[in-house]
Amino acid sequence: MRVPTPYNFHEGVLLMELVADVEGNAAPRLNDLAFSADEALVLHHSLIMEVVRMLCAGVVHGDLSEFNILVGADGPVIIDLPQAVDAAGNNHAQAMLARDVNNLRTYFGQFAPALLTTQYAQEIWALYEHGKLNPEVELTGLFESTLPPVDLEGVMREIDDARDEEAARLLRLQELLE
Repeated sequence: MRVPTPYNFHEGVLLMELVADVEGNAAPRLNDLAFSADEALVLHHSLIMEVVRMLCAGVVHGDLSEFNILVGADGPVIIDLPQAVDAAGNNHAQAMLARDVNNLRTYFGQFAPALLTTQYAQEIWALYEHGKLNPEVELTGLFESTLPPVDLEGVMREIDDARDEEAARLLRLQELLE
């Protein structure tokens, strides 16, 4: 995963490498740049694959947006990871991943509108849930829900059984009181 290299941590202060642009200056945030449609597609793909790598390592950034990505000489670098969460141990991890991925979609969609109809968040999470996500996965941006149909008759049976049990309980209680 492309993040700044940490060098030292002392009393709550983290010293990290300076991410530089091609001229050696501090790298700009993604938000400070404009892109052609082709550039946007390439950067979007690169960052989506970074999200996949993070999730393969069990981590969701949680606040990924154009403000937390620097564009260095060698490409995008993700910063601001203190709010990252354990994907398997956080009940909100799926929603956080969706927000991260959809932030990228919305930002790059300004430059490449075709991205606005993609569903990478759902595709990535489904692969993760089924143990099929890996750093080399080929994503399509398409997702079709495969939820089974609702068993309405089964639900109604459960409700009826619960009503019958409650009626029997009340009858036993009434008999005890008599």
